Amino acid sequence: METIQGTVEEIVFTNESNGYTVCDIKVNKELVTIVGYMPYLSVGETVKAVGKWVVHPSYGEQFKVEYYEKILPSTETAIFKYLSSGIIKGIREATARKIIQKFGDKALEIIENDPEQLAQIKGISKKKALEIGQAFEQQRDIRNIVLFCAQYGITPNYAVKVHKRFGNEAINKIKENPYILSEEIYGIGFKTADRIASNMGIPVNSIERLKAGTKYVLNYYCTGGHTFLPRDKLVQLSSDLLGVSELEIENAVISLMIDKTIYIEKDEVMEAVYLTPFHNAEMGVARRLLNIASVEPKIKIDNIEDEVREVEAETGIILSPQQRKAVEEALKNSVLVITGGPGTGKTTIINTIIKLMRKRNYSIALAAPTGRASKRMSEMTGKEAKTLHRLLEIEYLEEGSEQQFLRDEFYPLDYDLIIIDETSMVDILLMNSLLKAIVPGTRLILVGDVDQLPSVGPGNVLKDIIESGVVKVVKLTEIFRQAQESMIVVNAHRINRGEYPELNVKDKDFYFMARNTASDIVNTVIELCKKRLPEFYGYHSVYDIQVLTPMRKSPVGVLNLNTELQKALNPCDKNKREKTFRDIIYREGDKVMQIKNNYNIRWTKINGAQEEETGTGVFNGDVGYIETIDEEENTLTVLFDDDRRVKYDYNQLDELELAYAITVHKSQGSEFPVVVMPVFPGAPMLMSRNLFYTAVTRAKKLVVLVGMESVIKTMVDNNRETTRYSGLRKKLEMQKVEKWKVEK
Repeated sequence: METIQGTVEEIVFTNESNGYTVCDIKVNKELVTIVGYMPYLSVGETVKAVGKWVVHPSYGEQFKVEYYEKILPSTETAIFKYLSSGIIKGIREATARKIIQKFGDKALEIIENDPEQLAQIKGISKKKALEIGQAFEQQRDIRNIVLFCAQYGITPNYAVKVHKRFGNEAINKIKENPYILSEEIYGIGFKTADRIASNMGIPVNSIERLKAGTKYVLNYYCTGGHTFLPRDKLVQLSSDLLGVSELEIENAVISLMIDKTIYIEKDEVMEAVYLTPFHNAEMGVARRLLNIASVEPKIKIDNIEDEVREVEAETGIILSPQQRKAVEEALKNSVLVITGGPGTGKTTIINTIIKLMRKRNYSIALAAPTGRASKRMSEMTGKEAKTLHRLLEIEYLEEGSEQQFLRDEFYPLDYDLIIIDETSMVDILLMNSLLKAIVPGTRLILVGDVDQLPSVGPGNVLKDIIESGVVKVVKLTEIFRQAQESMIVVNAHRINRGEYPELNVKDKDFYFMARNTASDIVNTVIELCKKRLPEFYGYHSVYDIQVLTPMRKSPVGVLNLNTELQKALNPCDKNKREKTFRDIIYREGDKVMQIKNNYNIRWTKINGAQEEETGTGVFNGDVGYIETIDEEENTLTVLFDDDRRVKYDYNQLDELELAYAITVHKSQGSEFPVVVMPVFPGAPMLMSRNLFYTAVTRAKKLVVLVGMESVIKTMVDNNRETTRYSGLRKKLEMQKVEKWKVEK
């Protein structure tokens, strides 16, 4: 690393949102271009920058800044340039010249310590003098926040977020409680905040540390799908993490309960500790679902059997007894769950219900949790389907805040029928938001495959609703003749029943290639994607083929496979720009996935006759392709599958991952023409039957398994579901009992 120092002569470019700046500074009478995250930099300021020299292909030699600090100028010439730059509100060139003439090289000292003296200058009132002093102090505070954060390894772009969130009180707030950083600044984790606290000398048994650590453990497990943790498990995990006694953690739990940060629910089996929003969501779902189910639909349909026969005559499709029952129950009940695997006729049922309702001009909303799932629903029905976030009209939010929807109990959805597909993917928070926006009397149909993996987010919503028995459920088990021709469908049901799949049936769509080592598996997966499947079947290497794997860090996991597939499918090319971020190379043409919900990122979409639609929100699991990388603006543009175009700042790249290979969990709700899956030993919790079933059911036309047949059998045999702590089923059952008591 080298250090240079100079005065800012020109700001070439600055990104206001993250502080990324390109500017020219004068170093020993020579102009030098420096680039990096340098928020709030202005012409005339003196900077000391630490970094390294790089050669830009278009702009030549530049100094890439890793750390920087502003240094107040000391000579009259430098001070004049600084003051006349306009960085301090209330001072321009003429005023700067008067101040220098009066106070010389003591000017900044006067402004900082005794600004009232400025009133001695003609044209500066006492009020204006004090305002100049305040403006100078604010600049100092911003500079101090950046420097304060830098000493703890927090980069300038995160320092900008800290300043935006806490203002000039940021340093005092952090010193008072460093853990507010992990709780209120997205991207700064508990371990970073804990390191800062340790450097500040905060004791390991500080109550703020214990509360923050305990809350971190709860949050961590919620990201793994749980809505609560048993109290004894939470105490033990927190004690191990923080290195303190369980008694001290118990005190933190009590304090969090008093603060209403957590809620403790007791029964005869355990004490369940919830983060309060998740307990509220479970209670809300239980109460609202039963309320909707218990109110007669505002539109009654008579002569159901006759109407179904009419639709059958129109479409030429004769419903099976199970399908007919599902349609009839949908018309009789306010809430219905339809669940079944591939090939069981869910689409036919949905289309029949839509036709029956359309005949009477009833309003219908179709929705699914993800963009891909809603797009597929539109293709299946020929009607517009929205993501749940769009249906509920998500609001533009401040970064890091919780999702909020315009549609709620005060501004509900105005439809006669709402059909939700892929409901197994809906977590407890999203289901609560949906039910808030539904007026009792509206019909609600929840469609999904309960045997798939549960939602990525917290909760086990679809399974809990079905097992509670509080609403009508139709389970589809019959596989139709056309679907029986597909070994994908046949094998999916075999796997679900605990039977081994039939492999390599001639002229079918389900194949297995035996390979015994990880390197052979990886090489075969690459060969399939790059050559064999495109050459023999005409599939596109990137757009049509999706590699799914149970794990991330194995040699056949997501990280390694993406590195190798990128080299094979989108290699380095002088005509393709690229950006390296945290050991990942992002290259124009790369397939990428959004890995966190970002509710406020802006997108644009071209519709029909070049009309531009705009909106906000990109969600966990959305897949797209890198169109352009702009090295001048430090942005990367992604075109997502549903034609939304999103521009990312470089400091947002932690929200994207390469997606040539993705985990099976991340594939939920998606369908791909071809699925290629390595089968190699891994952790038992990952190598499970329902994960294997989920992977196979993601394919529309072809499945290719590569690896060891013994692993296939192990996965089918492993029907042990990972425990997911969820209290929704119990709450639904209790709400039903209480409702029955009231009615009695």
